[in-house]
Amino acid sequence: MLAGELYDAGDAELQADAAAARAWMVRYNASLGLPLAERRKLLAEGLGAIGEGATVRPPFHVDYGYNIRLGNGVFLNFNCVILDVVAVTIGDKTQIGPGVQILTADHPRDHATRDAGLEFGRPIQIGRNVWIGGGAIILPGVTIGDDAVIGAGSVVTRDVPAGATAFGNPARVKQA
Repeated sequence: MLAGELYDAGDAELQADAAAARAWMVRYNASLGLPLAERRKLLAEGLGAIGEGATVRPPFHVDYGYNIRLGNGVFLNFNCVILDVVAVTIGDKTQIGPGVQILTADHPRDHATRDAGLEFGRPIQIGRNVWIGGGAIILPGVTIGDDAVIGAGSVVTRDVPAGATAFGNPARVKQA
C-alpha cells in the first residue's frame, strides 16, 4: 500500500489500523474544549509527524493518520478529511480552509480489478506557505508548490507550480 501498489483495504492488519484511527478520531474530535497542550499531545498520538505550532481544528477525519506529516505552523480548519493510504506531507505555515479534502486513495480503472476489492494510493505533497481555500478537493498524486494559492471549492486534479494561483473545477493555474 505504502509503495502505491494495489492492496486489499479489507486486509486484517489494515482494518485494525483503521479501527485504531477511528478510536483516535473520536477522542481527538471530542477535544475542542481541552487545553491546547493536551490537544497537541493527542495529535502526536494519531499523526506521523506534527510540527511546532501546527493546529488542527476538530472535527478532523483520516483513514490511518500515521501517513500524515504536518510542518511547523500548519493550520487545518474545521472538518478537513485526509485519506492517507500513502504519504501526505504538508509544508510549514500552510493554511487549509474548512471542509478541505485531501485524497490519496484511488481505484483501478479496470472493473475486474475493482471488483476484486483492490485499490491503490498516490502521495500528495503540499509545499510551504500554501493557502488552500475552504471546500477544495486535492486528488491523488498532486503536488502543490511552495507559496501557491488554491481557490475555495476548487478540484485540484494536477500539479500546481510554486507561487501559482489555481482555481475552478478542474483547477486551472491563473495566467499572469
